[in-house]
Amino acid sequence: MDPTANILRGINARARAAQARMIFAEGDDPRVLRAAVMYQRSGLGNALVVGRNDDVKAKLEAAGLGDAVREIEVVNAANTQYLETYKTFLYDRLQRRGYDRSDIHRLAARDRHVFSALMLAHGHGDGLVTGATRKSAHILERINNVFDADAEHGAAGITALLHKGRIVLIADTLVHEWPNEEDLANIAERGAVVARHLGLEPRVAFVSFSTFGYPVSERAEKMAMAPKVLDRRGVDFEYEGEMTVDVALNAKSQQAYPFSRLTGPANILVVPARHSASISVKLMQEMGGATVIGPILSGVDRSIQICSTVSTANDILNMAVLAACKVG
Repeated sequence: MDPTANILRGINARARAAQARMIFAEGDDPRVLRAAVMYQRSGLGNALVVGRNDDVKAKLEAAGLGDAVREIEVVNAANTQYLETYKTFLYDRLQRRGYDRSDIHRLAARDRHVFSALMLAHGHGDGLVTGATRKSAHILERINNVFDADAEHGAAGITALLHKGRIVLIADTLVHEWPNEEDLANIAERGAVVARHLGLEPRVAFVSFSTFGYPVSERAEKMAMAPKVLDRRGVDFEYEGEMTVDVALNAKSQQAYPFSRLTGPANILVVPARHSASISVKLMQEMGGATVIGPILSGVDRSIQICSTVSTANDILNMAVLAACKVG
């Protein structure tokens, strides 16, 4: 049986057992509404949609889902009893970052991403899915008003590529622009956490255009230093580098390096920078036909997942399932 099918089946089973109250931040988008309805009707938990009642109702009716209005819960700043609590929390957090009370009101009451994050921070939902309507950098900036979802606090984005019965994680695809060796080690640890949530035993490769010191390059140096950081930390998963992607993924190519600590092909590729991560993922998606899940936001206290702006309703549902399982 396809191992990726087993992994996905296991994730869905865990999500169904969790019965999470899932916050869908972008209730004005028909794809998001379809995903919310599917989440509710699949028995995964309760769908909380952030939007205006009339707008949500009209869009559901246009999509042929008018009866779903009675199934999902529509939430916004105008109908919550917690807005003042949210604003107090946000002001305490941001008052020394140049925000005054009018700024706080605009963020809490008018920005759906911030409002949704505030709901999650106060336990008024168990997970959050957002990002279908705005670029991930914008979403991450908004979320960081409420949570510490940045490189400094150990967050990372892990993207899963599913192709020909195989799953490989690419990191970091979301948070770190140009990580140093300590950051790369952190990213590897976050990748290992996600891998284990997905039922994989982590094998990390720090990838570059060079393999074990040849050709010599300043650009590849940090990829060789990152494993030494993990050596000092004494982590409990396999890792090695630096190496090219073919050595990382191909067991036959690995035979040329009998000293390597990897016992098989890597299932986590830690890349030098976010731009190389983005290129790798999009190339595999467009040319290789890989199924892409993520980026999975890892290392944040609460369960938040950020979709791509090109996500389908099924893609958004998949991210909601990951959020329900708190993968990451």
